[in-house]
Amino acid sequence: MPSAAAGTGYRPENLLLAAALTTAAFFCVALVGALAKVSGQYTSTGVLLLAQNLICFLFIVPASLRGGRAALRTNRIGMHVLRATMGTACWYALFFAITQIPLANATLLTYSAPLWMPLVAWCVTRTRISGLTWAGAGLGFAGVLLVLQPQGHRFDTGELAALAGAVFLAVAMMSVRWLGATEPVIRILFYYFLLSTVLSVPIAVLDWQPIPGQAWVWLAALGCAQMGSQVLIVLAYRYASAEKVGPFIYSVIVFTALIDWVVWHHAPTPVTYAGMLLVIGGGLVAVRARARPVPAP
Repeated sequence: MPSAAAGTGYRPENLLLAAALTTAAFFCVALVGALAKVSGQYTSTGVLLLAQNLICFLFIVPASLRGGRAALRTNRIGMHVLRATMGTACWYALFFAITQIPLANATLLTYSAPLWMPLVAWCVTRTRISGLTWAGAGLGFAGVLLVLQPQGHRFDTGELAALAGAVFLAVAMMSVRWLGATEPVIRILFYYFLLSTVLSVPIAVLDWQPIPGQAWVWLAALGCAQMGSQVLIVLAYRYASAEKVGPFIYSVIVFTALIDWVVWHHAPTPVTYAGMLLVIGGGLVAVRARARPVPAP
């Protein structure tokens, strides 16, 4: 007989599995950033955003309709709207930042989101966050700063956009956890991609550029990578709270640096390696923390 936890969307806590799923999700995210950088050579940021969401929506519709209308019925449309709005804003901020500053810098700043997640949880639910979770997030962000410090260029719109994206992402990630308490994965993904596609249409219209034929392969790959990241992160948050696995978001830094090295030949420096070690260490510290689960607002 299914447990109560399974019936509500929770699963017994499994930090190892949650960490593995989160790490795989953010490998897909690193691919999204790299593919967006390539695709951005052919079209605008708004068109990239719409194409990414629309492709994912077309993927998820057939699976969503298998269960009929009942499978899509929800009493939490407000939370779905919040998640889609924050997610769309985050992706636009990141895609814009990529056009202004190096890929690695944009990614590092945007994916400092776990630093903000305990604060988001406290503001919404007043739930106490453990000291180890705060320490792990802080240690990871120190690694981000260490990697960014040697770049030596002034703080500009690209960095501001990426930091805004970090705040948007923190809220989006928390909303995934809250939705996961009552909503099945397929319903979460359906509403996310439906609402994100709708939100992306006016942005793409205002920022429209024609899409050349050679861009479609890159846009399709972008959509597939985004789809993979969303499925994996929703699954991960069913096995552990966002505060515990959130610092594994920093793995995207390592993956992005490797892609930047292999594809664009930007080899990491010794300081970059040191920053990565701090990032990974911060994630491990936070995962070992025994914070309370975050209740839905």
